[in-house]
This record gives sequence, structure tokens and C-alpha cells, in this order.
Amino acid sequence: MDLELNNKTALVTGSNRGTGEIIAQALAREGVSVIFHSNDEGASSDVAATVDGACGVWGDISNDQGAQQVLTQAFAATDHIDILVNNYGTTSRGSWDKSTTEEWLDIYQKNVLSATRMIQGIVPGMKEKGWGRIIQLGTIGSHQPNAVMPHYYSAKGALATMGPSLAKELSHTGITVNTVSPGLIRTPELEAGFRKRATRENWGDSWQEIEAKIVELNFPNPCGRIAEREEVADLVVFLASHRAAFVNGQNIRIDGGAVNYV
Repeated sequence: MDLELNNKTALVTGSNRGTGEIIAQALAREGVSVIFHSNDEGASSDVAATVDGACGVWGDISNDQGAQQVLTQAFAATDHIDILVNNYGTTSRGSWDKSTTEEWLDIYQKNVLSATRMIQGIVPGMKEKGWGRIIQLGTIGSHQPNAVMPHYYSAKGALATMGPSLAKELSHTGITVNTVSPGLIRTPELEAGFRKRATRENWGDSWQEIEAKIVELNFPNPCGRIAEREEVADLVVFLASHRAAFVNGQNIRIDGGAVNYV
């Protein structure tokens, strides 16, 4: 299937590592010129050097100054950005009785306003071209939040709500807006954490044994496993393509069927 992505340019925030890096690499394999982003200087350039035709930008997009720095660097490297993947986001430990106002505001800045800043800087160019794709990385917690980390789930819920609102704002412009909401993803950090738990609780040594316990205790789903980063990236790439031109304003779960409602 030809996704018709040759000659497109994408900015993927938070793509110097983790799932964001895998998304950026998947786009590059489809012929997209990718701009990698990191909050810290040097990290995005290092990973961009491993991908033909890619470049790196940096700046802390959780504040206005850092976001403007990223946009300035990006538009110095290209005259247009066709695809914006707002992958950057982070969480922290928190609870209803202990999380402070400052912690709530910090998580909102990192998970919501970071995306808003990129949208406001890039959408005008998309409008001029009459084509664009905006893809937000959310979580199934926006459908089914937990009691812990309420500041994080509230922020991701706001991010998901932004999508349909922006899609309506951009009616008849050729720009689509969608949110991709994964469940648990097999990242190096997640795997390392569960391997430590497996050792403590005698789950076994193989990933197959550990994953079975994760599904049983933490993430029950009909597929019986957790997502690979490449699977999330494949969905993002499809949504970025011409083939997904009629998918708009959606919050799409990629969770193996873990959230059990229609």
C-alpha cells in the first residue's frame, strides 16, 4: 500500500528516545523528511544523524520561550511542516491528597500546552498548503483513568478533548486532527521496571512469563499481551497518510481491547 508520504515533512516532538523515536523512524521509512525534537541540546541531533535526510531541533516546549526556539529551528531547516506528531509528554507520581497545585500545573504544561504551542506555530503553514496532519499521543487513561496520578490523567483527558475541537476549527482546510491512545507499551523503561518486579515476586525470567503476569494483574485484554512500540508507530503513520484523509477528530485506542466499551 502506497501511503503517498514522499516529499512530506514531519516534526515529532519528544522523538530523541522511546516511542517518539520509533514513530519518527517509521515515518522516515515511508519517505517523510523527519525533524527530531528533544528538550535538551544535542539529543535530537544525535538520533537524527542515524536517519537519512533527518535533522534535529531542541528546546523545552513546556514553556513559550522553548517552544518558539523549536519552531524557529524547524522553519530554518524547512519551509513547511506537513505532519505534526505531538508525542512529547511526561508523568510523575501523584495522588489526590498529595499532589500540589504546582505539580498539577507542571503536568498540564508538559502534556497539553506543549502540544498547543506547536499547533499554533505550525497550523498557519498547513492552512496555506491546504493539507496537514496533526496527531496527538494520548493514553487509554483518557477513557478509563485510574485513581492514582490524577493530574496526569486529567491533562491527557484535556489533550484528547482538544482533538475534536481543533478538527472543527480546521473544517474545510485539508487538515485532520486525531489522537492515538495506547495502553501499556513495551518500552525499555517499562520492561526494566517489570523485570525488577518479576524478580521480587517470582514471576519467572522470560519476557513471555513476565508479560503474562502483566496482563493478568495490570492490563487484562483479549490479545493477551501489551503493545510493541512499532505497532503504535504504524497507526500514527497511517493516520499521517492520504489513506486516512476521512479519519478526523477521533481518539483511537490501541489497547488490545482492554477498554471494554463501544
